[in-house]
Amino acid sequence: MASAGSIKSMDLSVVIPVKNEAGNIAPLVAEIAAALDRLVDYEIVYVDDGSTDATAAEIRDLRETMPRLRLVRHAKNCGQSAAIRSGVKAARGLWIATLDGDGQNDPAFIPALIRVLESVAPRVGLVAGQRVGRQASGFKKFQSRIANAVRGAILRDGTRDSGCGLKAFRRDLFLALPYFDGLHRFLPALIRREGYDIGYVDVVDRQRRQGVSNYGMWDRLWIGILDLAGVWWLIRRKKRVPQVSEVKQASEVKQAAEVERNAD
Repeated sequence: MASAGSIKSMDLSVVIPVKNEAGNIAPLVAEIAAALDRLVDYEIVYVDDGSTDATAAEIRDLRETMPRLRLVRHAKNCGQSAAIRSGVKAARGLWIATLDGDGQNDPAFIPALIRVLESVAPRVGLVAGQRVGRQASGFKKFQSRIANAVRGAILRDGTRDSGCGLKAFRRDLFLALPYFDGLHRFLPALIRREGYDIGYVDVVDRQRRQGVSNYGMWDRLWIGILDLAGVWWLIRRKKRVPQVSEVKQASEVKQAAEVERNAD
């Protein structure tokens, strides 16, 4: 990753959506600090998506000794896409890194994501983690293979693992995307729709630390079918990305040239 001097203060926000992840907060925050301290000025934005356990209390307690830590709360559960969007909207950073709050995503890979984003910007709009050595049950792996195969065949987004929570992208680009519930599953296809390329980084998958997954078979496959059809329609409806430039009057061009000469 580039030195801290190449990234302005608070240009990186780490956004983490969570629901009922008590016990997983402090270890993940410590890992993020170990990965990013002395590299860049950053903030951590947790979005508590209607938790009914001690998740919010643990985050508030950590804020006493971790000034980089922020907490955004949903009054009731709204889903992972809504939580990510709330976190990105609240973020102060120009760039966003996301990861899941259960400990399966290793924050040590965040610098690698940012390095790729830096080196190929602005051509690449999103850098996505691609899990290797997946730590999941055989049935869950089967679900993911089916979902990724169907999505890839229809959207042709070139992404073999859209479910990895580790991603990095520009805040303004994300907020310009059409929002819908389930957006986070289709980010590569939607970013490509805007005319950008996608970068990839292989990341190591880990076991969940504590608790149970908040997303099951219905979330991973069947509910996504209508979303898949909607994203396919959006891509079909936007064939060409316009390259926009303003045509100035000759007098304005002459005046700008004179100002530049005088400045020299």
